[in-house]
Amino acid sequence: MTDSTTWLTQEAFDRLTEELAYLKGEGRRLVTAKIAFARDEGDLSENAGYHAAREEQGHQEARIRVLTAMLEHAEVGEAPGDADEVTPGTKVSIYYDDDPDDCDTFLLGSRELIGLDGSDDLEVFSPQSPLGTAIIGCKVGETATYTAPSGSVIEVTIAEVKPLHS
Repeated sequence: MTDSTTWLTQEAFDRLTEELAYLKGEGRRLVTAKIAFARDEGDLSENAGYHAAREEQGHQEARIRVLTAMLEHAEVGEAPGDADEVTPGTKVSIYYDDDPDDCDTFLLGSRELIGLDGSDDLEVFSPQSPLGTAIIGCKVGETATYTAPSGSVIEVTIAEVKPLHS
């Protein structure tokens, strides 16, 4: 597994593959038609519709690049590891500085997994983030230390680990 591997469930992989196909096909045709329609309206320097359509096209092409890279590096299934070990794709609860009242729960993985189980409000941390890097491989009860972007050193203890779709 490389650092760029994204663990996806079969459902997430299929949904993202469908989205990519739509964006590359019908999505591109629709945004191209919007640009052509707006261009026909006249002076492009003052044509808000044209500029909005071009911006939409830019966002769409960026999404195509993200999805393409993600799907090229995707592993479908469950991330390897013990059931109580922090791995990408797990829902993790941690507490800070030995204070069990200061507990946070988040997904360690990709935002693309959010919403598949009604967890739209779940915060997401990348496995490559300082926190993610520090806790990968940790088990319930273990403590990890990482340096926050502000430069402060933060200690966290793993309170709970479970699969996102449990």
